[in-house]
Amino acid sequence: MLKKWVGLVCVALALSACDPQRISELEEGVATEADVRAKFGEPEKIWDAADGGHTFEYNRQPQGHQNYMITIGSDGKMSALRQVLTPQNFAKVQPGMMMEDVRKMLGKPMKTTSFKLKNEVDYDWRYLEPPNTSMVFTVVFDPDYRVLRTMSVPDPDSVHSR
Repeated sequence: MLKKWVGLVCVALALSACDPQRISELEEGVATEADVRAKFGEPEKIWDAADGGHTFEYNRQPQGHQNYMITIGSDGKMSALRQVLTPQNFAKVQPGMMMEDVRKMLGKPMKTTSFKLKNEVDYDWRYLEPPNTSMVFTVVFDPDYRVLRTMSVPDPDSVHSR
């Protein structure tokens, strides 16, 4: 079991280490959907947009500190590539928001935890607070998957947070 976990960590680190090079090779307005798939592979999830475009979610959780959203316009060209686990995006998560809206904004969390007695579900995302402090952003949902509250704490599993 330990070998499997170590292997997964190594794969996650290798993937995230390649991200800056992949990103530098994709130009907004020029790169196509095929270019994005060639550099990043199959997305974790595809979110459809009202204008006929879509957003590809590339998740680097649970061990990484990034989640990428790459927007493909209705013309088939990449219109945006952004790392979404940022304090600016966290500030947009407000009480009453639906879980799917949070997921579209932040991507897949590193973990979810149900607290049956409290009637709550926590979604956690690992991120880096500059310059290199590993943190965990938590969104607490009610039973209807509406945001109750959020919080950020030092990552208890990271040597970067010590």
